[in-house]
Amino acid sequence: MSHWIGNDNKLPQGRLAIASYFVVCMIVLLCLGFWKLQVLDSEYYSQLAERNRIRAIPIMAPRGRILDREGRVLVDNSPSFSVLLLRDDPNLVNESLPAISEGLAIPPEELEELAVAKGIPKFQPVVIKPEATPADIAFVEAHRADLPVLELLMVHRRRYPGDGFLSHVFGYVGEVSQQQIERSGGRFRSGDFVGKAGLEKQYNDILMGTNGFRRVLVNSLGKEVGRLQQKEAIPGKPIQLTIDYDLQLVAESSLGDQKGAVVALHPRTGEVLAMASHPAPDPNLFAVRIPREEWQRLNEDPDHPLLNRAIQAQLAPGSVFKIIMTAAMLESKVIPEDMTVYCPGYADFYGRTFKCHMYGKGGHGLVDLHKAIVQSCDVFFYNVGKRLGIDRIAFYATQLGLGRKTGIDLPAEEGGLIPSSEWKRRVLRQRWYAGETISVAVGQGATVTTPLQLAYSIGGIIEGGHFVQPHLLKTGPAPIGQTFPLSEHTTEVIRQAMFGVVNEGGTAAAVRLDGIELCGKTGTAQLVSQDTLRRGVTPKRTLTDNAWFVGYAPRDNPEIVVAVLVEHGVHGSTAAAPIARDIVKAYYDKKAAREKKQYVVQFRQQDFNGRPLPEGDSGAAPVAGLPAEKRASRDRP
Repeated sequence: MSHWIGNDNKLPQGRLAIASYFVVCMIVLLCLGFWKLQVLDSEYYSQLAERNRIRAIPIMAPRGRILDREGRVLVDNSPSFSVLLLRDDPNLVNESLPAISEGLAIPPEELEELAVAKGIPKFQPVVIKPEATPADIAFVEAHRADLPVLELLMVHRRRYPGDGFLSHVFGYVGEVSQQQIERSGGRFRSGDFVGKAGLEKQYNDILMGTNGFRRVLVNSLGKEVGRLQQKEAIPGKPIQLTIDYDLQLVAESSLGDQKGAVVALHPRTGEVLAMASHPAPDPNLFAVRIPREEWQRLNEDPDHPLLNRAIQAQLAPGSVFKIIMTAAMLESKVIPEDMTVYCPGYADFYGRTFKCHMYGKGGHGLVDLHKAIVQSCDVFFYNVGKRLGIDRIAFYATQLGLGRKTGIDLPAEEGGLIPSSEWKRRVLRQRWYAGETISVAVGQGATVTTPLQLAYSIGGIIEGGHFVQPHLLKTGPAPIGQTFPLSEHTTEVIRQAMFGVVNEGGTAAAVRLDGIELCGKTGTAQLVSQDTLRRGVTPKRTLTDNAWFVGYAPRDNPEIVVAVLVEHGVHGSTAAAPIARDIVKAYYDKKAAREKKQYVVQFRQQDFNGRPLPEGDSGAAPVAGLPAEKRASRDRP
């Protein structure tokens, strides 16, 4: 038995040694092979692996449409193509650049810069031509075999109305910047278009939608050999505006080629019915990558077409400010309401002479508050300003909506300025001089407002001190309301005086409308003081006065407020007021047509005796409700 045990111990040990040597040899061979693969032939096998890969092609989501208050399409999309450079094979890209440059007419330096696309991962494709022409499309299709790094990307270009219609309200879209890509957390990619200004920027998250993609398998030559997955794009949602297309047409055409702005809104709801600013750029220029020369021209244009004057033009309001002064006078009770002032056409304060617009024409004579507003007497309000003082004026003006942003849903709104002694001390480190108050009292001096602010402020005053935040999105959250209660008497005095400006031979008598209680206040604002002109200072800009008019209708329970600015229009009565009249008339013409249509519909749903017809018979109502004999006679020619 021990013999067999001894044999058992010897035989396995020999075999085990052989097996051990074999295992060691195999490990050595494997290590050598691994070393060869990873070190000696690493570049060769890396290239083989790179030649067969999965490629992701984006599917661009169309932006949501923009509609007017009645659902009419204002901004839409049109299909187009961009040329995409697929950069997952750097060597192939570099080899293809000369042919691409020649075929797509892209300068070599510009193409190389686009191909590098600093800050964008190398595996992501980049857009090298946002708007492909038919010739570009034909070139890409004809060279798919020898230029597999090119791909056509279907996009949806923004299509805006022409001639700058609502240009500043819409804003525009532009290619996403590198900074936006980095801040987006992966949401934006090269070639995406996002809102850059106006409503396009304000509501970009709603309008933009979500891009999709398709994953394809490509071979070593970059050719597509199969599709793996596709995720459809989610279109952006449409937004409906408070803008009335018909009123906007009137506002744009009435303003014409004049520099200025128009704002029409409903004072009780804050809905903006029309908003125009001229001059205006064509937002279609931005729908593709705008040339640097064009962008530079727009920025250097002395007429500032990129400025939305409705919310950004900060200018002296002139005599429109007298409505604010009237509210301050009546509410503060510092000055007797029955105060009268004699106007010879000028007045002396603090050693200076301040002129009225009737200077040299005998003045206005004896003036009370009502006549001072109707005839726009400066001398009367010089005295009001002197007795109120700058800080009381600043308090009421601020509470009545000036000197701060209205909060409209547009980016880059300016807040204007209402000066005070504290403001001058804080900003200019100077004390306030009493003589400065005289100029502020008639809307001059350091006082500046925007057209939107004036529409908002006057609308709130005639509503008894209830101010509703202006807004352009019809289906958005309820607008914010602010209240600075005014007495019914104050409101009635101002309404009656503004009615007199138009209907009692006042400064805007020329725009009186039969059957419509148009009320308003004209304003003429100087761009430079008379002292400056007397000193002979050479101006660097046109010094012709700006023209203002703020009007509303009807006198009680107003439905529409219109503010008009015409830069260098000289007189508010002749340049600005007619524009407001046209808009108010269009509003009432449309309202009358709507009421007539409703009446016709109602009539067609009744029989001859005024009784409702059975359902389904409304189309024949005017005839079907007649007695048989009358119906027969009516049917005869």
